[in-house]
Amino acid sequence: MSVSVMIPTALRSYAEGNASITCSGSTVGEALASLTEQHPGLAKHLRTADGKLRSFVNVYLGEEDIRYMDGEATPVAEGATLTIVPSIAGGAR
Repeated sequence: MSVSVMIPTALRSYAEGNASITCSGSTVGEALASLTEQHPGLAKHLRTADGKLRSFVNVYLGEEDIRYMDGEATPVAEGATLTIVPSIAGGAR
């Protein structure tokens, strides 16, 4: 399956400046694996040392957060769009 992965601005330097990358996979996890194979520099920003998706990295399939679906096992259809959204915290009091 061909899947588009939307890359947030903060991570585009690790993806050759691309805002969107076409990946292959029949699940979210396979598509993310394809993404990091194409752009290995993204891996450390998306996954922990033991290979788990970092807690501050949110991934959406269309409008749905994959955490409320089947996580990385969530199936993706041909032409689906995944969006990576890093959590942002902090600020001034």
